[in-house]
Amino acid sequence: MHYQLKNILSLTLFFAFLFSFAQQRPNQGPASGPAVERIKITGTVIEKISKQPLEYATVTFINSKSAKVVAGGITNPKGEFNIDINPGMYTIKIEFISFKSVELKDKALKTSTDLGTIALSEDAAQLNEVVIRAEKSTVEIKLDKKVYNVGQDMLVKGGTVSDVLENVPSVSVDVEGNVSLRGSDNVRIFIDGRPSNALNMAEALRQIPADAIDKVEVITNPSARYDAEGGAGILNIILKKGKNQGLNGTFIASTGIPETYGLSGNLNYKTEKMNYFTTTGYNYRTNQGAGKTDSQYFNADGTTNKFINESRDTERVRKGITTKTGVEWSITPNTFWTNSISYQNNGGSTKDLVDYNNFDASKNFTSSNYRLNQGETSGDDIEFASNFLKNFNDKGHKLTVDGTYSRENDIDNSVITGINATFPTQNTYGTTNNDAVQKQFQIQADYVLPIGEGSQFEAGYKGNFNSLNKAYDIFSSTNNDLGSLLSNNLEYKEKINAIYTQYGFKVNKFSYLFGLRWEDTNIDVNLLDNKKYNNLFPSAFINYEISDKSGMSLSYSKRLSRPRGRFLDPTPNVSSNINIFKGNPDLDPSLTDKFDFGYINRWEKVTFNTSVYFENTKNVFSFVRYESGDYVGGTTDVNGNNVGGTPVILSTPINIGKEQKFGFEFTLNYNPIKKWKINSSFNLFNATTTGDFSDVNSNKIVVVQNLDNQATSWFARVNSRLTLPYKIDWQLSGMYFGPSRTAQGRSLGQYMINTSLSKDVLKDKGTIAFNISDIFNSRKMRSEVNLASVSSNSEFQWRKRQFNLSFTYRINKKKTDKDKNAPKGNEEEGGGFPG
Repeated sequence: MHYQLKNILSLTLFFAFLFSFAQQRPNQGPASGPAVERIKITGTVIEKISKQPLEYATVTFINSKSAKVVAGGITNPKGEFNIDINPGMYTIKIEFISFKSVELKDKALKTSTDLGTIALSEDAAQLNEVVIRAEKSTVEIKLDKKVYNVGQDMLVKGGTVSDVLENVPSVSVDVEGNVSLRGSDNVRIFIDGRPSNALNMAEALRQIPADAIDKVEVITNPSARYDAEGGAGILNIILKKGKNQGLNGTFIASTGIPETYGLSGNLNYKTEKMNYFTTTGYNYRTNQGAGKTDSQYFNADGTTNKFINESRDTERVRKGITTKTGVEWSITPNTFWTNSISYQNNGGSTKDLVDYNNFDASKNFTSSNYRLNQGETSGDDIEFASNFLKNFNDKGHKLTVDGTYSRENDIDNSVITGINATFPTQNTYGTTNNDAVQKQFQIQADYVLPIGEGSQFEAGYKGNFNSLNKAYDIFSSTNNDLGSLLSNNLEYKEKINAIYTQYGFKVNKFSYLFGLRWEDTNIDVNLLDNKKYNNLFPSAFINYEISDKSGMSLSYSKRLSRPRGRFLDPTPNVSSNINIFKGNPDLDPSLTDKFDFGYINRWEKVTFNTSVYFENTKNVFSFVRYESGDYVGGTTDVNGNNVGGTPVILSTPINIGKEQKFGFEFTLNYNPIKKWKINSSFNLFNATTTGDFSDVNSNKIVVVQNLDNQATSWFARVNSRLTLPYKIDWQLSGMYFGPSRTAQGRSLGQYMINTSLSKDVLKDKGTIAFNISDIFNSRKMRSEVNLASVSSNSEFQWRKRQFNLSFTYRINKKKTDKDKNAPKGNEEEGGGFPG
């Protein structure tokens, strides 16, 4: 408690100091030299395709004789600029990130002049992008990816990254926080262009506040530039970074029901040569959940043996401090070096109560018991990151070098008690200790060389070195338990070296990009043999520009999915003693061939993007449930068989064979009127899986399960944002996830509806927002599983309905400020980030 109070006090003092500093104004030095009558140069900058104004475009005046920059400025929300200069001969340069710069050479400016309208077009060096921009929209649709701008979404205020991802096109998040893309959970998650190897990715995403996120890039078919890992694709979560001149920032305070608190600040101070930035926040979150599993057990002859109904109530409390601080140094006008340090300190508690009601074969009640799991978690992680960028010219010729080192430590201890609560047999008391340390070092270099008009060569290297040490122990009140079976020590070491090259060119309205990536993998798991393999990953993209507002694309790439997170972790979840989940460190990687055909078109009020895709995966991962061979309760007869006990059912992932998925997807952005924006998406897919699984059941008989399955499923999302009278913004979103068959049963459909209201105050320096997540408390994962010995119906809800209230205050920063003055070569150029 003392430590927590100390952290909060330190954070409050930190914010108070920066807030007081924000009120100061830099001293204006006295003017020197004789007075000169200055003239005004005005103009308007727009996008060539949409004719929309470009806010924050940079206008620079260069003296034609000395070649020195003497004046400059940025455009306002209407794309207009108004700059005072001395009369003379100038070259005027107009720039906007991802667009071709325009130069007006050697213009003699003697009187105030209006340069008129200046149109900028997309940078031809970005051969694999056809961008249709909708300024200030929530979703930007591109042929090769979708960009979700978090700052425009009120529904996630006071939430976490998991809440953000629930609103991203093509992405879905289940009730346990596991992320999938186009219906597949083989997705790779990046933070600021760097892969996150968190063992528990779902929990890691809940630790990052939504207020720290600038945008999310969804890349369904990555090129050779990106990591080959991620069969379904890549999600790149980009954190906020300020780039505006002077001091600016944002403070956000939030509270909610169930008990939730948050306080965060995002500050930036920029001078001519240096840019200092920091994002710091404290959060306290309570998640209440519930679930149930009703099971019918069968005898060897198929008759009913008994029924057991489990009901579950959970409460998870998570609290912690997250901070990232760094500095970008403009060594020269075209050379930048950025260094940052990130730190997280998290803790919390878990309370998981499971009640059991037992019935005989005729469904007559026989007994009841309960099992209570109470745990404490703590952890911290630190990361150092350095980025060097050299722009050799303004045509895209550049060199980027990145290096990161991170260390993560997690401790999770719990105590299990109960009445007749077996652990996992007839014990009434037990404890679990879980201690994990993960280290990661990454180095990469990327080189881009434009060749002539419309051609570009790229090459790069990446090394990723990861180690994980995890000790998991179970102790109980007697020696007659499964502690020795479930306890383990995991030592995981991973070394990945990769090189890539790709070449793109443009012929008339066709753009081509061909690439090849080679990755060498060396994985050592102490529980298993060493795994070594290397693969070639080709990619090919062809884009056709039908008109300024429409285009088509055809792409292919080979992808790889390494088992990670809960798939790999052998640590069991023993909240229930008869239904246990554990990962499988013996999983092999899967390989996927991905084909995608896309079309995009933009009308005055509508942007439509659709794609048809096909994926062929070998060694696909799949979850199975089977009897472990152990029992809860009962007695042992003379033949060594258990009599009257309940078999322990294990759930684990395995490699089963291959999967072929065919799908159709579209995204539609519609602006009926200026004050109303509608974003919608729909995904329909069919997956055919083939494979077998064999195990030994509770009667010591080898059972071969045929896991061949063909499933059709779909999910849809609609998001509406409307400005009401008195400038109140109202946002409403709905999501539906369709039912589908599984190899051992089926999963049922589920839906969720969210809403929010916000109002700007204090002359637009502040915003008050109120949101409700899961209005009807309907976000529940329901499934049916049928095995030879047991048939189960399950329902689980990770988080119940949530209410959140937040207040945002901005310092020297407009509501619509975005990072659009960043130097070329940052994560927004060339498809988002180097990979």
